[in-house]
Amino acid sequence: MKTVDSYNFAGKKALVRVDFNVPLDENYTITDDTRIKATIPTITKILNDGGSAILMSHLGRPKGGPEEKFSLKHLLPTLKETFGREVKFADDCIGQSAKDQAASLQPGEILLLENLRFYKQEEKGDEEFAKKLAELGDVWVNDAFGTAHRAHASTAVMGKFFDDRVCGYVMQAELDNAKKILEEAERPFTAIMGGAKISDKILIIERLLDTVDNLIIGGGMTYTFTKAQGGQIGKSLLEADKQDLALQILEKAKERGVNIIMPVDNVIADDFSNDANRQVVATGQIPDGWEGLDIGPETIKKFTDVIEKSKTILWNGPMGVFEFENFATGTNAIAEAVVKATEENGAFSLIGGGDSASAINQAGYGDRVSYVSTGGGALLEYMEGKTLPGVAALA
Repeated sequence: MKTVDSYNFAGKKALVRVDFNVPLDENYTITDDTRIKATIPTITKILNDGGSAILMSHLGRPKGGPEEKFSLKHLLPTLKETFGREVKFADDCIGQSAKDQAASLQPGEILLLENLRFYKQEEKGDEEFAKKLAELGDVWVNDAFGTAHRAHASTAVMGKFFDDRVCGYVMQAELDNAKKILEEAERPFTAIMGGAKISDKILIIERLLDTVDNLIIGGGMTYTFTKAQGGQIGKSLLEADKQDLALQILEKAKERGVNIIMPVDNVIADDFSNDANRQVVATGQIPDGWEGLDIGPETIKKFTDVIEKSKTILWNGPMGVFEFENFATGTNAIAEAVVKATEENGAFSLIGGGDSASAINQAGYGDRVSYVSTGGGALLEYMEGKTLPGVAALA
């Protein structure tokens, strides 16, 4: 696999697949530019070598053609500020205008193409569409780990049309850090799994049971475990058809000598809102009409004690509804414990994308852990042992 460091971009037009699927507010202002900042090293290397960069990305989920709210033109002010230069914009990702702008691009210049998903062919992995994109540049750089699990035209199929296929710094860092967790974990190794559903995490939980010492389970998925063990969960989140699966996970953990740590108390609310009435109850004792929205103080103590003694930490998924300030305490406490383990105990900590990345950045701890993945679903699939089309296409 060619890497950015091993390739000289002098005089080359690099077609770079980036992941600029960033959140925008109602005024089209970017509210979190983490993914844009992550691409600075790759794009800077291309420009410093004397090459030019043609950036391709998707944004949101357009229904079937161009939509104003999903136009990448809204990113231009941030990109200009980030890279300290004008960024040109093609109002289409294929066609004559894109061709002309790409052809006239000079070394040191950046061109941003319009949203790839304005064409259905992108997600279908259409070869003809991939070929049209490929005609715009000399070398293909894939730096979009967040979409590497999709066999889309720009993330995988384009590789067929280039002799020079280069792995960007974001992609490389994601793979290196995941490998560190999967193959080189120092012990004790603790995985913290949160989020809403067991069904989203079952494959990674099963794989981790072969490697971790401790498995902490928090978030909405815990109520399915509690119910399966005969506890009362009120109107908390429940995957009724996954209760047997929850019991199987507990049994497998026992068989493999994995210390599985579950909440002992919960912060509950009488409504799904930040201003709801709330109280703390023991796990399995949630009354009717109430729902669990965070882990309780005893659980925080229990979880942090394990985390702070760990040498390798993987965290994927929040402990509660952290978007509500009154139910973010558990998630923030876990973030603090991970930071403490990293800074004071020399632990290697990988934050596994999605909500966990938002939570750690929101708490202001993003630069105090070992690595924050921008991958989300791609990281999970990679850690489940699946082949990612976007990675395979770089070989």
